[in-house]
Amino acid sequence: MGYGSSDDACVYTVTDDIAVIQTVDFFTPIVDDPYTFGQIAAANALSDVYAMGGEPKLAMNLLCVPNCLSAKTVRTILEGGHDKAVEAGCTIAGGHTIQDDEPKYGMCVTGFVHPRRILRNIGAMPGDVLVLTKPIGSGIVSTGIKAQMVSDSDRDVLYRHMSTLNAKAGRAVVEAKDVHACTDVTGFGLLGHSYEMASGSNVTIRLKAGAFPLMPGALELASMGIIPGGAYRNMDYVKPHMAVMPGVRQVYVDLASDPQTSGGLLAALPRDEAEKLLDKLKPFAPWSAIVGEVLPRGDKSIELTE
Repeated sequence: MGYGSSDDACVYTVTDDIAVIQTVDFFTPIVDDPYTFGQIAAANALSDVYAMGGEPKLAMNLLCVPNCLSAKTVRTILEGGHDKAVEAGCTIAGGHTIQDDEPKYGMCVTGFVHPRRILRNIGAMPGDVLVLTKPIGSGIVSTGIKAQMVSDSDRDVLYRHMSTLNAKAGRAVVEAKDVHACTDVTGFGLLGHSYEMASGSNVTIRLKAGAFPLMPGALELASMGIIPGGAYRNMDYVKPHMAVMPGVRQVYVDLASDPQTSGGLLAALPRDEAEKLLDKLKPFAPWSAIVGEVLPRGDKSIELTE
C-alpha cells in the first residue's frame, strides 16, 4: 500500500508471512528540554508502525543542528530518542545529520507485520464505534506553555503523554477482534484523521464532543482562544465535509481540530469489542474512551454532536 488512502505508512510485502512497514517523521523542538524533545520525536515517529498493526525494529536518526547548539545538547536529544527506541525494542542503526538554522529531529523507522494483520485507516463499517487511546489538546496546551499560561503539573502531564509509546495500546488493538480501521491522531487532529477514515471508508463518522478525553487545561485554554494556527488549517480543510450539530460549542470544534504530537490511536470496531478493548487499555491508558460512532454515508463525512 502507498499514499492512495493517506495511510500512516507504506507497506511492502516481502513473503507470505512478512511485510515491511516504512515511515519517517521529524520536527522542530516543541519543548525546551532536549532529552524530552528526543523522546517525543522518537515516540511520534515510531507511532505510525503501531498504527499499522506492526512492531518497529530498525530506525535511522534524522538530525538538523545549528552551529550554536552545543555538542552536549545534541547528544542529549539523541539520548532521548535512543532510550525511547530501546523501550520499543527498536535498534537505531545510524542516521544522517546536516547543519540547519533551526534544530530538527526525528527518525526513519522500519517495522514488520504479517500481511494478513495489517491495519489501515480505511475500512470502518456502519455500527462500529471509535476508540481513542490518548487525550487530545496537546497543540493547545503547548501553545499555552509558550504564553506561560500552563501550570507545571499540567505541563508535565502533557509531556508524559507525548513521550509515551503507542506500543501497549497498539498491541491491545491488534489483539482485539474485528478492528476494521486504525490510525494515529497527529498533525491533522482528531477531526482531520476521522475525516480521512470516513472518506476512505465511504461512511459518516459522528464524533461526540462530550466524550473527548482532554489534556489537563486544554478546555480552559481553548475557551480563551489559545489555539495553534494548525488547528485553523485543519478546520478549513474538513469544514466543507462536516456538519456541526446545534448546541455544540465552538471550543469543541477547536479541540477536535487541534494538531496533536505523538497522539493516540483511533480504532474503529464493533461496540461490544470496543468495550473489551477499553478493559484491556484501562491498566495503562485509563483515559481511553469511545469518542464516536460510524454511520452509513450521509450528506457529510463528519458530524460533530454534543
